[in-house]
Amino acid sequence: MAGANQRVRIAIDAMGGDYAPGEIVKGAVGAAEKGNIEIILVGPTTTVESELAKYNTSRLPIHCINADDFIQEEEHPALAVRRKPNSSIAIATKLVKTKEADAMVAATSTGAVVTSAIQYLGMVDGIDRPVLGGVLSNIAPNTIIMDLGVNVDCKPEHLLNFAIIGSVYARMFLNIANPTVGLLNIGKEEGKGNQLARETYPLLQKSGLNFIGNVEGSGILTGQANVIVCDAFVGNAIFKFSESGAKIIGDYFKNKMKSYPVLSRLLKGKVKDLVASISLPDSIVGSGLIWGVDGIVLKIHGHSRAPDVTIKIAQAKMAVERDVVSCLKSELTKIKKHINL
Repeated sequence: MAGANQRVRIAIDAMGGDYAPGEIVKGAVGAAEKGNIEIILVGPTTTVESELAKYNTSRLPIHCINADDFIQEEEHPALAVRRKPNSSIAIATKLVKTKEADAMVAATSTGAVVTSAIQYLGMVDGIDRPVLGGVLSNIAPNTIIMDLGVNVDCKPEHLLNFAIIGSVYARMFLNIANPTVGLLNIGKEEGKGNQLARETYPLLQKSGLNFIGNVEGSGILTGQANVIVCDAFVGNAIFKFSESGAKIIGDYFKNKMKSYPVLSRLLKGKVKDLVASISLPDSIVGSGLIWGVDGIVLKIHGHSRAPDVTIKIAQAKMAVERDVVSCLKSELTKIKKHINL
């Protein structure tokens, strides 16, 4: 963890993402200009330095570390990380392991980021699977779903870990002192749902967390719980539905209004503003962190442009300053003792 007056060192896979290295480097420069961040760009030195030469970085704490290899989008992520130990994502992650960096940020594929994090950083003791989670929409800005993209086949203890992680997330990034926890289910009554839900319910009941019971799908956007847990098969489907829903609704109304030209002129621009107000911006704090690995790793969208990269680097800095890994370890120890696991 960086000291109060020390620069936070962020390693970045400069070759990850749809617009790498150009947008990644540009975003990293923007983050360095904001101060108190040291940027370590990892990738082919000639390529990365060529991008850096487009900006005046003479007084900025940015330097490059060479990586001749990187993960291609079409490659199988887990196999590629193992076969390419000198890839940009691997080297950037190893810098966190050796404490030469305080955090790592990458727009590389989720599979490659997660595999690299597990392989080189390992898991926090008591957690055997990493998890991705976050807020789905500005309609429910205080509701987090865990897991949104990593663990498809889960056991009850995994969902308990998701609840613990989600509670830490809500306290540290959403400033909710005692977050409520709900189990996503097809009904509110205890005993509802599949085997996983039925076996997870009593585990959450005795966890000491602020568990309020089952939450149906209709309760996600109405904020019935601050943390909602489910496996990633369900969570990722909900996430992608939510991500696309606002745009689809906006396009639907735009097309409908073509039949009403007077109304269309009156509402010009309003539909777009409405869609923007309910969609989730990439700037939401905490989103993209790979929770459960023993180090701070932040995954950003592959289609991220420079402004989003700058924002996410700042969020990685925040995670370092708030020492999220140590806080998670402390909370995990407390709860596991409470339920004698």
